[in-house]
Amino acid sequence: MGGVDVMGIYVVQVVGGQEARATEMIARYAQGAVEDCFTPKREVMRRQSGQWRSKLEKLFPGYVFVRTSTPEVLCEALRRVPAFTRMLTSAGDICLPLSDDEVAWINTFTNAETHVMEMSEGIIEGDRVVVTRGPLKGREASITRIDRHKRLAWVDMDVFGRSKSIRVGLEIVSKR
Repeated sequence: MGGVDVMGIYVVQVVGGQEARATEMIARYAQGAVEDCFTPKREVMRRQSGQWRSKLEKLFPGYVFVRTSTPEVLCEALRRVPAFTRMLTSAGDICLPLSDDEVAWINTFTNAETHVMEMSEGIIEGDRVVVTRGPLKGREASITRIDRHKRLAWVDMDVFGRSKSIRVGLEIVSKR
């Protein structure tokens, strides 16, 4: 019999700001080949009219993630999408899925249903951060920088073949 297709998550580069439209078009043109098509988001707090409000922002602007077991069919469908879409490939133009580590990072930090990295909450004890709730809990070592006033933290991760610093929501509720 034929080889077993393995489900993978592939990354498609799109025009920044057009992620939602591109997600719809990819799902429509690659119908049947796509199990899931999404743009991971992060929950952050923004000040609006003097009040802090929860907002969703793109975690990786300019990229759409596609779960498929038939990347060749997806590549072919992308040629028909009437917008800029380019699958991230290796040097030999081979469509490469995200590595197991990258998928594990995304699955660990984002909600599987909504693909949203929810807001984390923590405290500062002396010179160290202790996250008490949210996806950063127990992963304080991955935090490289904090901006308490903007309620943000920076987390380093390896993705798309390079190291990237990702901005995520973190509210520090007290300092001891």
